[in-house]
Amino acid sequence: MPGVMITQYVKELPRGKTTPDFTRKPIALTVQEGKVAVFKAVVSGDPTPTVTWARNKGDTSDPEKYKPKCDPKTREHVLEIPNVKVDQGDTYKCFATNEFGKAVCTATLGVIGVGVKKKQIGMSTIDPEDFRKMLKKTNIVRKKKEKPKKEGEIDPKFWELMLSAKKSDYERICRDFGVTDFRWMLKHLNQMKKDKEDEQAKVVEKVDNMKKIELKTSGRAEFEFNMKLKDPKSNIYLYKNGDLLDYGDGTDDSSKLNMKKTGDKYLFSINNVGLNDGGMYQVDVEDVNVFSTSFTIPDVEFDGKLKDAKVIEEQDAVFECVLSGPVPEITWCANDISVEHGDKYNITVSEDNLTHRLVVKNCKPEDKGVYTAIAGIKSAKATLAVDEDPNARGKGRSGSSDGADDLTRCLTDEQARLQRERDEAARRAKGTGGRGDGDGSGGTGLGGGSGGDARGRYGLGGDGTDGSGKNDIDGSGKNGKDRSGKNGTDRSGKNGTDRSGKNGIERSGKNGTDRSGKNIIGKSDSGADGLGGQLAGLGSGGTVGDGTDDKVHFASGLSDQNVLRGKPAELVCKLNTEKIDGVWYINGEKLTSKDGVIIAKDGCTHKLIIQNCKDLDTGLYQFEVNGCKTEATVTVGDLPEFDPDALQKFLNPVIVKAGQTASFKMSLPPQASLEVKWFKNGSEILDGGSVKVVKESNHSRFQMKDCMRMDTGEIKIQLKNPFGSTEAISSLLVLDKPGTPQSPVEVNKSTSVLELKWNPPKDDGGSTVSNYIIERQQVGQSTWKRVGDVSADHLTFKDKSVSLGKRYIYRIYAENPDGISEPLETEKIIAGALIFPGPPAPPKVVSAFRNCINLHWIPPEKDGGATILGYLLEKRKKDTNQWVTLNSVNEPIQALKYAEKDVSEGSEYEFRVSAINMSGAGEPSAPSVMVCAINPKMKPHFKDPEDFMVVRSGNSIRIKINYEASPLPNITWLKNGEPVSPWKKIINSDGTSTLVVPTSKYSDSGIYTIVAKNSSGQASFDIEVRVTDEPKPPSQVALEQVVYGKVIITWAPSPDQKKDDRLYYIVAEHNSNTRIWHTIADHLLCNTYTTSIKPGLEYHFRVYAKNDMGLSDPSDSPTWGVNSNRVSVPSSVPPVITLERPPSILVPLKQHAPPNGYQCHMTCAVRGCPTPHIAWYHNGICINSNNNYYITNAFGICSMNILKVCAENSGEYKVVAVNSFGRAECSTKLKVQEPLSYTILQFAGTASLLEIEQVRRAQALEEQLTSFHRSLEDHQKSTHNLHSHLAAQLVIVPSQNQQLVSVEKEILEVQATTEEDFPIKAEEVEVNDKTVMEDKEITGDVQVQEEFVEDQVVSEEEVPAGGVQVQVEVVEEQAKKDGIPEEVQLQKYVFEEETVLKGLQVKEDVVAQQPSKEQSEKV
Repeated sequence: MPGVMITQYVKELPRGKTTPDFTRKPIALTVQEGKVAVFKAVVSGDPTPTVTWARNKGDTSDPEKYKPKCDPKTREHVLEIPNVKVDQGDTYKCFATNEFGKAVCTATLGVIGVGVKKKQIGMSTIDPEDFRKMLKKTNIVRKKKEKPKKEGEIDPKFWELMLSAKKSDYERICRDFGVTDFRWMLKHLNQMKKDKEDEQAKVVEKVDNMKKIELKTSGRAEFEFNMKLKDPKSNIYLYKNGDLLDYGDGTDDSSKLNMKKTGDKYLFSINNVGLNDGGMYQVDVEDVNVFSTSFTIPDVEFDGKLKDAKVIEEQDAVFECVLSGPVPEITWCANDISVEHGDKYNITVSEDNLTHRLVVKNCKPEDKGVYTAIAGIKSAKATLAVDEDPNARGKGRSGSSDGADDLTRCLTDEQARLQRERDEAARRAKGTGGRGDGDGSGGTGLGGGSGGDARGRYGLGGDGTDGSGKNDIDGSGKNGKDRSGKNGTDRSGKNGTDRSGKNGIERSGKNGTDRSGKNIIGKSDSGADGLGGQLAGLGSGGTVGDGTDDKVHFASGLSDQNVLRGKPAELVCKLNTEKIDGVWYINGEKLTSKDGVIIAKDGCTHKLIIQNCKDLDTGLYQFEVNGCKTEATVTVGDLPEFDPDALQKFLNPVIVKAGQTASFKMSLPPQASLEVKWFKNGSEILDGGSVKVVKESNHSRFQMKDCMRMDTGEIKIQLKNPFGSTEAISSLLVLDKPGTPQSPVEVNKSTSVLELKWNPPKDDGGSTVSNYIIERQQVGQSTWKRVGDVSADHLTFKDKSVSLGKRYIYRIYAENPDGISEPLETEKIIAGALIFPGPPAPPKVVSAFRNCINLHWIPPEKDGGATILGYLLEKRKKDTNQWVTLNSVNEPIQALKYAEKDVSEGSEYEFRVSAINMSGAGEPSAPSVMVCAINPKMKPHFKDPEDFMVVRSGNSIRIKINYEASPLPNITWLKNGEPVSPWKKIINSDGTSTLVVPTSKYSDSGIYTIVAKNSSGQASFDIEVRVTDEPKPPSQVALEQVVYGKVIITWAPSPDQKKDDRLYYIVAEHNSNTRIWHTIADHLLCNTYTTSIKPGLEYHFRVYAKNDMGLSDPSDSPTWGVNSNRVSVPSSVPPVITLERPPSILVPLKQHAPPNGYQCHMTCAVRGCPTPHIAWYHNGICINSNNNYYITNAFGICSMNILKVCAENSGEYKVVAVNSFGRAECSTKLKVQEPLSYTILQFAGTASLLEIEQVRRAQALEEQLTSFHRSLEDHQKSTHNLHSHLAAQLVIVPSQNQQLVSVEKEILEVQATTEEDFPIKAEEVEVNDKTVMEDKEITGDVQVQEEFVEDQVVSEEEVPAGGVQVQVEVVEEQAKKDGIPEEVQLQKYVFEEETVLKGLQVKEDVVAQQPSKEQSEKV
């Protein structure tokens, strides 16, 4: 056996001797602390080996902790470890030794600790290295979804068990779950079985021979079933109480759970069963349940051992055990094979479920062996020995004593034996002083009795009254019972001759002794001259044996009788002598023949005959002789009666439809001692479930709900009283749809006609079948078509509308007035003869790769007269003779090409193809040429890579690039043009390269480049990776009002702005009118924003920072309300205004990556006063004087244009702005992309070149347009920022100076000029001239300028998304209309903005020239 090490001590073994070996080795255990662990082993060897136990880290000598045992009957050696401790977890060894060798095997014991202990024995002595051995693998348990149990519904587990159980187990399962409505249960179960079969049909073809789980004598539990899968690769899952279990394949005995498959048989086993192994076990195929069984393990013990049995052949053997607790059912095994209740074995359980009995009937020599009772994890064993019966012929064991001579001899012997027993009984009665307390011994019946040790077989030795308390006329065995409590026969209670009843005294009472002990020989009434059971009443309580006459006694006494009125009655008793006459009495009065009765004597028998019984004949009758008497009661009465009218109505049959309720009622006249019973088809009907039986004094009613077709049958009511019974019979007819027409379906095919023949249904549903309906479905289609309607007297149908070669399926229904039956469905039938298509041309190899071979073929010339449905493709590997099909006939290849991917790199294959039509697959084509699965040489190219990635800081960066190349290329990864750090992990696999950064930081942002190079060429690809996090919120949100109706919102930048160039801001507004937050500005790159407000409302503003990772927390502004933040009263002191400031970059440069040979346009926005000097640098070299670059600076909008970029233009570009107050700069990178490879262009062909050229032009136009969009957007933002800054610097003060009038006129002229070029709506620029003239304030003018700026620079509120595109379209349309270049149009916008700024500058100069208040007072 595997896992057993055998050592042989001698070189050669003597003949017939063997070394020790293990027939069954111990199994590894895992038990809970405090439980019992048991190792079991069975050894073999000659001489018998000695078995010892040991462990690796410790000894097993302590008898309190380790208890080795041995069962000599089963040769099973056991090591029991009670109350297992954690420190007893170890590897245990079992040694089997004899003089010729030694065998050793091991098993591990794992102990699961309970709770947490502060001190553990031996903990300090554990080597730290051993902790690794203590680690256990953690499995993720898949939980099976269970249907929730709704309140009031039956547990779903009940239905799972019923679907897999045998019918004999239905009652037990219903009892366990408390189900009492059996009719409803059966109806619901049948529907569920049908649904389950439909569901199982998706994954299995059949499931049968299901056997519930049983515990074997080896300590292993098993259950099995036969199953045929549709897909052999389907997954099979085992669940216990909904939890998925792992199981082995049966090869490893140490595995707890195993599944062994033999053909279509699946055997599941649980080794070393413990109390925790109980539960509901389910087997699923994919997600479909196929089998369920419940395993209950009671925790009980056997009170004592089974006793060995030794019987004579043909006798019954009895095994009986008593358990410590109630168990409704245990397992009985004969020679390790489980047995069930039936003809051979009788299994019974006591009412308290404690005593269990197994009776082995009619024992044969082959029945001997070991019998085992298994309850939970405990078992008890006993042996059965069967000896040959030396007197088998005399006992009529096999019915061989046939013939008159044998029967006569048996009767003679039995009469002689009975006479001897009578004499012995009389002798003992005489010696006991008339008490009649004999020992009740008697003889056996004819045939298979068990001997003379059974007591009370003839009723001898009663309770001292009349021998049996009731005279025991029929030998029923009361108060003188034998061991079985029956009428004094053998242990089985039968007093016939042989068991078959042949040529002897049958069990039915014919010509012999019947079960009741009535010895009827030639007669059928009790009290006749039988051979046994007639000795009751001997020595009754001081009456018979009172000393008057010691020789006279009754051989049989009188018995009570109930006699019908007008019928004769006969009282009979028998004395032991015929020499004495007795006297008859009725109610104490002496009877004579003159009283209308007949008194007769026939030898020892005395009779009293009443020819016509009347009411006066009722009374107590006595027969007395010499002071010894016997008595009996005679009661005269009538049979029970029915009410005539109710009886006539009851006899009419009741007809109902399926699902309806059937009722029967019978009225009864008043009668005493009346018992009413109802029967259906001979079986008594009991009240419960959908059946209701009502029994009243004047009537009885039987009602059945939800009738089914199977309830059709005979309904009988029985009235019974002491005088007899009366019956009335009616019938119940349940009408339903007919049954399914019977198969087989005979098919006769001709050229264009299909003829079907079938048989009528077994059940017509209670009504005559009126017609049959025929439906047809063509294979491959989903619809059914009604093609025929045939009368009931015709069981054939001819279908003439079929197409030659096509396959059809037919359904045949039977119809009656109550509905249509379930269909009888045929197999697939082919119309006409089979004509197969011809062979196609040999397949051609289009291309071959290491993992794929592409094929193409031409259809066959001959299609067989039917449409080609597809093709069957086969392949053959070089140096093999087997052709492997790549698809099935039922799944043909529709196209004329196929890509075979199941190939091995470097192997050579050839292919052939067959055409398929309705008849099937035709002849295969000639094989193709041999082709090798290897890649052609190919320059590396990347497949659908992503060029941008955003990663949260702290997360891992995983850049996965798929490529194709042959041969495999060398892969190099770069970051910003430099090789990546060795700390970054690069994983290269077949066709994939992955760059992994385990923990990302902000410094990991950059341009990552993958370079793939092989002998065919080189390719590279850039991926921009940005490592960021949710931005921190901006701070110091402030509000300022410079112009009436406008508020300037400013905030401090987010701390993340410097390290994240993609960060921008969002402004949200909340006012007291709408009371909701809504966004008023988005994608702001500056830190200020101007918005409109309305007087009388309260405003709140929030500023968010947002990047690629998401939004920051909001920063709230102060409340802007009705009485807060008003414009302060202007001071009379003229302000000192200056616009001088150092340069600053309003809009930085953006990155560009134009293709080689295309235009590149860079733009940024710069401000500063005085106007800064702008210098452009390429890789640190100034390019202002380089004619290859077109550089412009239009009022702070700095642009640089390269008409045709090349590789030399790649690098870093920087803009430096310098004035007398400071310096500012910004930079970007330009990467020129490589053009498409000539190799790819050559491979693409002429048509592809045209497409590529069109794509190039489209990309160029798109790049130019995008560049312009960015420039325009930068310009708008810079203009808006500049305007906001200027407006914040202005301090508006009132003045009475008339010089303001000239300034206002000048501004209005500028406005008029502007309106001529760019018309503005009147309502948007309307100015209240009256207010200007009266207040002489500049507020109105500034408002005009603000509206003008808002109209020219579209705000974020008006263009929330795509607004820049709208503005661009306006500019492009205007440029096209005027014929002005885009750059000139942009300069025009800048000029108009400068005009506005000049107007403001003039206004500031006027204010500066205004004298102060102090100067005016001095003047």
